Amino acid sequence: MDAFYASAEQAAKPSLRGKAVVVGGLGPRGVVATCSYEARVFGVHSAMPMAQARRLAPNAAYLVPRFGLYREISEQVMKLLRELSPLVEPLSLDEAFVDLEAGRAAWDERSALLAGEKLRADIRAVTGLTGSVGLAASKMLAKIASERAKPDGLVLIEPGTERALLAPLSVRVLPGVGPATGDHLRRGGISTVGDIAEAGEDELVRLLGKAHGVGLYAMALARDERRVVAERDTKSVSVEDTYDVDIHDRVRVRGEVQRLADRCVQRLRAARLSGRTIVLKVRRYDFSTLTRSETLRGPTDDPAVVREAAARLLESVDTTGGVRLLGVGVSGLADYTQEDLFAQARTAAEEEPEPLPAGEGTAEEAPEEPVPAARRRWHAGHDVRHAEFGHGWVQGSGLGRVTVRFETPFSGPGRVKTFRVDDPALAAAEPLPLVERGVPPGSG
Repeated sequence: MDAFYASAEQAAKPSLRGKAVVVGGLGPRGVVATCSYEARVFGVHSAMPMAQARRLAPNAAYLVPRFGLYREISEQVMKLLRELSPLVEPLSLDEAFVDLEAGRAAWDERSALLAGEKLRADIRAVTGLTGSVGLAASKMLAKIASERAKPDGLVLIEPGTERALLAPLSVRVLPGVGPATGDHLRRGGISTVGDIAEAGEDELVRLLGKAHGVGLYAMALARDERRVVAERDTKSVSVEDTYDVDIHDRVRVRGEVQRLADRCVQRLRAARLSGRTIVLKVRRYDFSTLTRSETLRGPTDDPAVVREAAARLLESVDTTGGVRLLGVGVSGLADYTQEDLFAQARTAAEEEPEPLPAGEGTAEEAPEEPVPAARRRWHAGHDVRHAEFGHGWVQGSGLGRVTVRFETPFSGPGRVKTFRVDDPALAAAEPLPLVERGVPPGSG
């Protein structure tokens, strides 16, 4: 998918189409998750500190991610891929390898091109977004082809042309070559894939060791025997938050851990999974990261069990100097279970649930008590609904005010209004579909 998160936001927000859009954490320690092609013109790129992105593109729209929407779109795309072949290997929400031959979707260059073009059209029709397709005889080459096809294109690497195509490219295009390995090779006089082929296997082994050197040399010769592996079983489910200011208050740390435990259980239940091992992750003020785990007698998806286990794990961690990041995860996963594990914790009847921030109740039931209006947090880019003006999204908030642009994927650019953060007529809302009756946004 092309600039996936940013493209989804542009499709949902007509006023941002053709504009620079940056999606990521907006706090002082935030980083760019992705950005639109318009933002890349200014030098913004993924994994860049958000503060640096703001200096490069001060007039861009800066939005908090809406992962629920992105996951929904990803599922639609992955479904299309599985209609092509049983062998689909997702790499992330927006990228996957597909073995077309296994699904008999392609058997030669012409049929592969037809399958690729149909896939691109289907993705556009179903999601309203664009994707790029790389076609080749191996995973490595297909990945390279897809990068060359961006945005909104298709590239086929013809058999017999692979080595000539690879030779002038940077060593960084090869799988397993990150910044450190790239710098090490460059110091050895190797900067392109062609340089690796010329250096020979023995030199690569001397520089990188046998396993890495042999593998890298083979790839430089366009040899990649890795198979497309069908989606692997989920090994763990976790959530974590990084805080703009270190947390020193132990009571607040405990509260954050409880909140993260509840969010983790939401994800477990959404995937119809349960797990035996509860994991706590703490990154302290000095960047030291500690993990603690506890294995239960049996798998659970009960929030009380996960909360209590996470609380016990926290008691073994010294947070005196402050906490930068907290995370709660569950591993040792199994299919959804109805086993009675309440013996490991207080029963639900004995526990008085605490109100949670808006949008963070369990998947099955919302908190009975609404969040006080004064405690609402309005995140830039998130959906809202006003009793009078309808659906919109948050442009920004501060000093007790929240600014909203009222528009939908099919309305055209909308008007902007500002309200008090505690305005009773304003409420959080779910994202709207990007496609209506199979017609992509902006095409009508």
